Amino acid sequence: MTRVLLISGSTLAGSLHTAALRTAARFAPQEINATLYEDLRELPAFVPGEMPRGVVAELRALVDAADAVLFSTPEYAGSLPGSLKNLLDWLVDGGELGGKPAAWLSVVRPGVDEGARAGLEAVLEHGGARLLRPACIRLPLEMASIDAGGIITDGRLHVALQDMLETLVRALSETRPRPQPSWQAHSSVYPVVRRPDGSGGSPFGHASGQSAPKWLS
Repeated sequence: MTRVLLISGSTLAGSLHTAALRTAARFAPQEINATLYEDLRELPAFVPGEMPRGVVAELRALVDAADAVLFSTPEYAGSLPGSLKNLLDWLVDGGELGGKPAAWLSVVRPGVDEGARAGLEAVLEHGGARLLRPACIRLPLEMASIDAGGIITDGRLHVALQDMLETLVRALSETRPRPQPSWQAHSSVYPVVRRPDGSGGSPFGHASGQSAPKWLS
């Protein structure tokens, strides 16, 4: 089971960005546990070096436990909303973003959120997160597509989210360390043959020839 934490940068109750992520949680493939973070408004202002308690400690635990984090955010005053920047400041300070795979979902037309997207990527890079660009998508949506339950009814988003989350899982599987074959660990009959460059080969000295899967773009 792949755990994905969904974080919206909006504090607006009827936010299109939050609705899109809520939809992602609802329609996630069975092998993905997608959880929408809902305490953005409850986070206290970031204080450098302060011991995290309450919702801050819970946020850090959620990010630490997640295999990846997916963001969707509006743009305010040409950059990230202050509430989302505050959340990211807590995570950068605690080191939870270090090496953490991340992606973004844009639900507005090009040119509307470029400042927010650039700001998000800059903070993620500063925090040491690993942006999975093949899993980042833009699909402009309309507020009218949100139903009474806060779910996006536009079928294009359902298809795009499934592709996006499956791409994210494939990207994660490519970067996770693979278990050592039992014959490498236990067998003296088939020792590992070292290549001239010092890397391990197959028991018969041949390269595996395995090719990486094609990622969706």
